Amino acid sequence: MEKKILITGAVLGVTAIILGAFGAHALKKVLQPEQLVSFETGVRYQMYHALFLLFLGNLSILALKEKTMVFYLAIIGVLLFSGSIYLLSTSVVTGIKTKILGPITPIGGLFLIASWLYFLYALIVKNTN
Repeated sequence: MEKKILITGAVLGVTAIILGAFGAHALKKVLQPEQLVSFETGVRYQMYHALFLLFLGNLSILALKEKTMVFYLAIIGVLLFSGSIYLLSTSVVTGIKTKILGPITPIGGLFLIASWLYFLYALIVKNTN
């Protein structure tokens, strides 16, 4: 599972860099400034959680069960939070109807928060010296 967490972290990291470059160059020409700021927020949170997963995968203090829970909470959070922001901010260009996605973003944010809270909980209750 640690390898899966590390690979996922690396994939999230590389796609965050690609999306960030795409936003800075290609989307800058077609999006309004507030849409571009939203897109960049999605990229930033994706990168934060890519680094979080790379850290998590290398952490020896937590059990596999705890790592797995944090991993799935973080992945669901990134997909819902950053994914919905990407779609919402580029809907003018893509033509994708995104009205339903508005409530998805805060749900994704809650999953991201839950991943950090569970991580904190697991660290606190861990019985090590």
